[in-house]
Amino acid sequence: MSSNALVVTPLTPVMGAYVEGVDLGVPVSSQTFEDIHDAWLKHLVLFFRDQSIGVDELARFGGLFGELHSHPQGDMSGHPGVLEIHTDENSKVYAGHDWHSDVSCDQEPPSASILHLRVVPDCGGDTLFANMYAAYEALSAPMKSMLEGLHARHAGERTYRGYFGQQPDEMRDGTYPECVHPVVRTHPESGRKALYVNSTFTESIVEMPEAEGKALLDFLYTHSAQTRFQCRFQWQPNSIAVWDNRCTQHMALWDYYPQTRSGYRVTVLGDRPV
Repeated sequence: MSSNALVVTPLTPVMGAYVEGVDLGVPVSSQTFEDIHDAWLKHLVLFFRDQSIGVDELARFGGLFGELHSHPQGDMSGHPGVLEIHTDENSKVYAGHDWHSDVSCDQEPPSASILHLRVVPDCGGDTLFANMYAAYEALSAPMKSMLEGLHARHAGERTYRGYFGQQPDEMRDGTYPECVHPVVRTHPESGRKALYVNSTFTESIVEMPEAEGKALLDFLYTHSAQTRFQCRFQWQPNSIAVWDNRCTQHMALWDYYPQTRSGYRVTVLGDRPV
């Protein structure tokens, strides 16, 4: 690391790292951001503690990674690219209820996701992350060969209408996003291959009959969720997580009802998976 004050400490050997020595509430230098970006590509998800920042500062930090992405469910009023994340005793549903890559149903899904939680429960509410490079690399050679010629259909209706109850006219584009992506994508910066299917948004394998595709997807979901590919983050007030949405999946745990978990998330526009 080039920035003298920046300290990066791995959370597990497979993924995740804590970053200390930087205040994200003020503009960071180009060198500091370069170091953060390098650590992000290496560890896939970074965790920052004690970051008492506002929505504008969070959006500014996200903007260093690229243009902010507009969420299909609609952004926070007056804050393009920002989504409120809030669960309390009155909530019936919550964000991140199953393994997923953020908005993989978009044509150009987010490259980075940045979540700042201001209020967290006394206990519980952890987030699990999984390394999709490692999940792909652990497959046999014949399985890899088959998967690299396949494409999957990702669709948002099951989640946005079926789970959240959001109607088409409430969505960003007046409809639910849907698209086709390769089952194995190549990361545009690292050049590494990663599995790119998830149980929240992926619905079928384009080249296979429904029954065959379902069997394959069920195997890949189970395979990808193995603990050997994971890290687990325990939130504290004013923590920030920054994950690479192109090569990870994550799932939030709702084991803290009726307590409150609240904050804001920004996502950064990515490119179309290849």
